[in-house]
Amino acid sequence: MSQEVQVPEFIAADPELWFAMAEASFYSAGVTQDRIKFGYIVGALPAKYATEVRYIIMNPPTDGAYHKLKTELIRRLCATQEEKNRRLEREEIGDRKPSQFLRHLQGLADPTIPESRMKSLWMKRLPKSVQVSLAIVKDISLQDLAVHADNIMEASRPPVQKLNETASIEAIISAKFAQIALGLNQEIATLRAELATHADRSRRNRSGDRSQHRPRSHSRSLQPFDGNCWYHWRFGAKSTTCRKPCKYAS
Repeated sequence: MSQEVQVPEFIAADPELWFAMAEASFYSAGVTQDRIKFGYIVGALPAKYATEVRYIIMNPPTDGAYHKLKTELIRRLCATQEEKNRRLEREEIGDRKPSQFLRHLQGLADPTIPESRMKSLWMKRLPKSVQVSLAIVKDISLQDLAVHADNIMEASRPPVQKLNETASIEAIISAKFAQIALGLNQEIATLRAELATHADRSRRNRSGDRSQHRPRSHSRSLQPFDGNCWYHWRFGAKSTTCRKPCKYAS
């Protein structure tokens, strides 16, 4: 019993690769019938690409429908090898790493192109300083040579560029610390205001308590009463003390 086929998402830029992946899924699931393959492919095609092979989908041949659909779709979407070769001669490295650029060229090149030819096409697009450094490297594969070129490019980057990257990181960190410091200062200011309010309230409460419980001064208690001082008012002739003003007559 065959398994369910997992057809990958369509790769418009490389339909040959997509069909190879789909066929690997067919093989894993045990799907061998042409019409079943045809149905899976039609179901996976986005509408804009299905229109490229509309006449095959609408009127599939009795035999070899899958093969016909595959051949025609690749023909319509893929550039011819002559076009790829012309593009291969024009490609520039741009901002890609040497290893990325090599993989890009290999994707354009005919699979039968010799490695020596690919190496020549690749190396002559690299910066001159990298070409000189690679010229003395011997007896390693083209892929390893590309990794070596990546390391040379990284080491030869202008110090200003590295400094700018470091400065950018430091600027981000500084901004974060400034944000944290601002938040802490705001919290401290709020806390100080709350403490000041609490202290002021406590001070007013203590002042009120003292005014309510302040004892009468002794001098007030000794003020004249009906013209006499407190001692003569209290003890009369028996008083041995007198406080002026006092009109008591002995």
